[in-house]
Amino acid sequence: MTPTDLTITPRDRRFGRDRATARHWLNGDPIATAFFNALSITFPRGEAFFIESVRAFRDGVPDRLAGEIAAFTKQEVVHSREHIAFNRQVTDHGYDVSRLDADVTMVLDLAKQRPPIASLAATMALEHFTAILAHELLRDPRHLDGADPESAALWRWHAIEEIEHKGVAHDTWVHATRDWSRVKRWWVKTAMMLVVTRHFLHHRARGMMDLLRQDGITGRLAWGGLLRYVLVRPGIVRQVARPWLGYFLPGFHPWAVDDRALIALADSPYAHARPDGAWPSTA
Repeated sequence: MTPTDLTITPRDRRFGRDRATARHWLNGDPIATAFFNALSITFPRGEAFFIESVRAFRDGVPDRLAGEIAAFTKQEVVHSREHIAFNRQVTDHGYDVSRLDADVTMVLDLAKQRPPIASLAATMALEHFTAILAHELLRDPRHLDGADPESAALWRWHAIEEIEHKGVAHDTWVHATRDWSRVKRWWVKTAMMLVVTRHFLHHRARGMMDLLRQDGITGRLAWGGLLRYVLVRPGIVRQVARPWLGYFLPGFHPWAVDDRALIALADSPYAHARPDGAWPSTA
C-alpha cells in the first residue's frame, strides 16, 4: 500500500527557457536523443488523459486519496507544460513530429471510446510504465550521462515526481472497483497492461524510427542502434522487464518497491540543472 507518511509535492520548475540545446542533446548521440524526444512528444496529451481518467473517479474517495489526486493533477499539469517547452526545442531543431503526435492522438481517441473504467485501467498501466522507467533513469546515471544539463534536470525532476505519485492511479482503481471480485479486477488490469504494452512499444519504436529517419539514419543502422540502446547499453527496456512483470502478480501494488530514497533527491542538486553537468553525490 502507499506509505502513510508519503507526501506528494508539486514542484513548479521551469527548464531551458533561455538557452538553446544541441540537436543531439544527449551526449551527441542521435539514438539516445531520439529515445527521449519520442517519449516526450507523448507526454502533453498523455498526461491530460491521465488527469481526466483519474479525476473521473475522485467522487467519494477517502480524504487522503482525494488530496493525492489533487496533488497528482498539479504535478501532471506542470509536467505537460515543461514537455511542451521541451518539444518546442525538438521542432526548433527541424524535426517534424506530426506523425508522432498523430499516433498519440489516435491511441487516446480509441481509449476514450471505451468506458471510463477502461481509461482508468489504461492510466494505471501507463503510470506503472512511467514509474519503472523513472526508477531506472534515476538509479543508473548512465542514462543521462553527457546530456545537456537543463534537459537532464528536466528528466530527473519529472522522474522523481512520477515515482512520488506512482500509487495514485492504482489506489483510485482499487476504490473504483471495490465491488468487483479479485479475479475480475486482476483479469481486467492485466489484460489492459498487455494491450498498453503492445501499443507503447510499437508506437515509441515508430516514433524513434521517424526521428532517426529525419537524421538520415535508416534501415539496419537505425534498428540496430535502437535495439542496442534499449536492450544492451544502457539497456533501459531490459532493465525494467522484471518490475514490469511484477504488475501481473496478485496483490501487486506500485509501492511494493519502496524507492523513496530517489524522491529524497528532489531537494538536492540532483533535480536541478548544473552548469558543469557533474553528477551529484547521493552518498
